[in-house]
Amino acid sequence: MGNLDKKKSKNDEMSYTSDDNYKFGEILKKLRQENGLSQVEVADRMNVTPGYISNVEKGRTAMSLRMLVYFARIFDCSLDSIVGMMDATYEQESIDREIMREISKLDSVSKKKLLKTLKIWND
Repeated sequence: MGNLDKKKSKNDEMSYTSDDNYKFGEILKKLRQENGLSQVEVADRMNVTPGYISNVEKGRTAMSLRMLVYFARIFDCSLDSIVGMMDATYEQESIDREIMREISKLDSVSKKKLLKTLKIWND
C-alpha cells in the first residue's frame, strides 16, 4: 500500500489508502481517550482483542462497517460524526442531516415556531 491521497477510480467512487486508515485510527484513538477508556476496555466491549484496537488506531487495520457501528454505540455517537471528524465537507453535510432529522420529529406548530425563530435569528 502506498501513501496516496484519495482519488477517483474508473467507477467514480472514492478509493481510500493507508493514509486514510491512519487518520481514521487517530480519530478513533482520540475518541477512546477522551472517554477515558483503555484499549482493553474497548476491546472487551467490542468482543475483539486489544491488539486489534491497537492496529486500528495505528492505521494497520481498517475497521469493518460492523465494527464501526459497535464502536459508535460504545461512544454514543453516529457514524456520520466519526466520518465527519475526518472530512470537513462531510461534517457539514452530517450536521445538515442531523438538523433535518430533528426537524422532521416536530409537529406542524413547532415547525412554524422554529421557522419564525430562524428568520429572526438570521436578520
